[in-house]
Amino acid sequence: MVRVLLSLFWLLVSVSLASAQDLQTILQTHADEVAKPSRNSVGVVLDDMVASGLPQVPVFMEQWADRNVWQEDATDFFFIASEDGDTLALRDLDSGLETTASSDGFTQLRPNGGVRRVIGTALVQFQLSDPDPERRQSALDSIARRSDASQLAPLTASLEREDDPALRARKEQLISFLIARFGEDTQARIAAIESMSADTSVEARAVLSQILATESGVAAAAPDGNIATIHDPTDDPAASYLKLVDAGLAPAIVPSSDIRTALEANISDGRVGGIPLAQLDSQEMRNEAYRALARDEVVPPLVTQDDITAALENAVFYDLYTEDDPAITDAARATLDAIETQVGVEQTVDLALDGLSLASIYFLAAIGLAITFGQMGVINMAHGEFIMMGAYTGYVVQLFVPDYTVSLLIALPLAFAVTFGAGVAMERLVIRYLYHRPLETLLATFGISIALQQIAKSIFGTQARPLTSPDWLGGALMITDNIQISYIRIAIFVLALLFLCLLLFILKRTRLGLEVRAVSQNPGMAASMGINPDRINMMTFGLGSGIAGVAGVGIGLYAQVTSEMGANYIVQSFMTVVVGGVGSVFGTLAGAGLIGFLQKGIEWLNPSNTLAAQTYMILFIILFIQFRPKGIVAPKSRAAAD
Repeated sequence: MVRVLLSLFWLLVSVSLASAQDLQTILQTHADEVAKPSRNSVGVVLDDMVASGLPQVPVFMEQWADRNVWQEDATDFFFIASEDGDTLALRDLDSGLETTASSDGFTQLRPNGGVRRVIGTALVQFQLSDPDPERRQSALDSIARRSDASQLAPLTASLEREDDPALRARKEQLISFLIARFGEDTQARIAAIESMSADTSVEARAVLSQILATESGVAAAAPDGNIATIHDPTDDPAASYLKLVDAGLAPAIVPSSDIRTALEANISDGRVGGIPLAQLDSQEMRNEAYRALARDEVVPPLVTQDDITAALENAVFYDLYTEDDPAITDAARATLDAIETQVGVEQTVDLALDGLSLASIYFLAAIGLAITFGQMGVINMAHGEFIMMGAYTGYVVQLFVPDYTVSLLIALPLAFAVTFGAGVAMERLVIRYLYHRPLETLLATFGISIALQQIAKSIFGTQARPLTSPDWLGGALMITDNIQISYIRIAIFVLALLFLCLLLFILKRTRLGLEVRAVSQNPGMAASMGINPDRINMMTFGLGSGIAGVAGVGIGLYAQVTSEMGANYIVQSFMTVVVGGVGSVFGTLAGAGLIGFLQKGIEWLNPSNTLAAQTYMILFIILFIQFRPKGIVAPKSRAAAD
């Protein structure tokens, strides 16, 4: 009874709308095809729906493709429905009226994958002019994934009504792609191809590669068509002959084992092919017996090296463009070559930016060591742990200050203060007693580094701690499709530049810098001029340690904050200072640049093994020091003690 009332209800609704064309009426004229669609015939239904221009058409098509359309068995009416157990929540296609019914008596439409792709292509025509920019973007993404000649007309028609600059540019790009591949006019296709010469995107190169797609083949003579390449079969004779065999243009090579088997199978009266068995003691005689059997057509013919050479000489191995027009493929090849040249230049620039970024990180890590080691001559193996302390200081600040921008502004000076104090304490308690005793200094600072690592593990644990960058440092600066650099790396580069300027100002323009240089060159003379060498050494070591702490905050934004993070930079820091020139700030800058660019270059040559890249880099530096032991920027003066 309920089903009868429901059928009457939907019948009254359909009758009330009969005066105007509705989607249900269109679907009923193709009820069988809608219920059981096929990829080859569903186009008729879609064309009628698209031609109607009804606003409910795209909604129905989406639900149809998502298998949310059900058909009532009694009336053949179609509904959009969602299933909840044995109950269906039904919605009328035209009026939108909703009701519920038992799923008994309804059949769910399940179009296959091919039909759903056809529906999706038709749906794109509606989405291209949808008021919602996100739906238009979705339609463009669909076209980019599955380009088809039928998409060109609706895409071009929608361009006139597009008011979003970004979407309009995207549509123009896709129109060029579609014309290049599917245009009917040769000149228009060539113009579209040539217009892509400045587009270095992966999509543009994919379109050109599709135009330049080839099919390999072999024939007795050069085939008709747009030939891309004629291959020399002698480059790989064995593979080339196999292609001839597969094409049916040459007999297969008979293996030695098959020859022996054939001879054994054709022994008659102590002979094979008329040759006595006693004479078959060499490969040459066995081949002769096999040829005799082949002449009688008992076995396949024997293929000799001369036969292979002759067959290869009389065959043509080629690649044939799937595009028939040579003018199109010539234009595509020239454009693709120009794009690949530009991509190569952009990749070189991107590699240089990566090298500059890595150099700034190494410089930031080594600039503090340039003071303690370069100016004071102290081999501080705990320098990396000061970097680690600075990074953990930033992490602790973020625990109390959730605003990442404010916490970063607080963490930078606080990290300097913490590590400055730690450096002063280390100098007063340990280093001051070990000046001019490099071996003892190395061992003592190495022990301190291990102790600091264990203290960090006890406080923060062994897991990496997050030092989160502000939102304005998220993402990357996209210069082109092939040139990009993260904002964090830009920030580290700026931070390294600021510290370079600050350190140069301190050493060249302040009293402290003058006293540091005086003490490093001649402590006795400096003391006679009223300078306290102990105080200057303490301040110098504290300054270098404080700069390492600030570097730790910057590096922590880029790398993982762990108790061992300093160990990852201590070796590079010492190499940076030594290669650049001990005692020179500009030398440290040059050393960081050399090591950063060298490491990135080696990694580019051997991207699958970064450990090997670091090994090669160290070997190069060892050789470099052999030829230039004073570094890139050699000091202009020496201490009096030397």
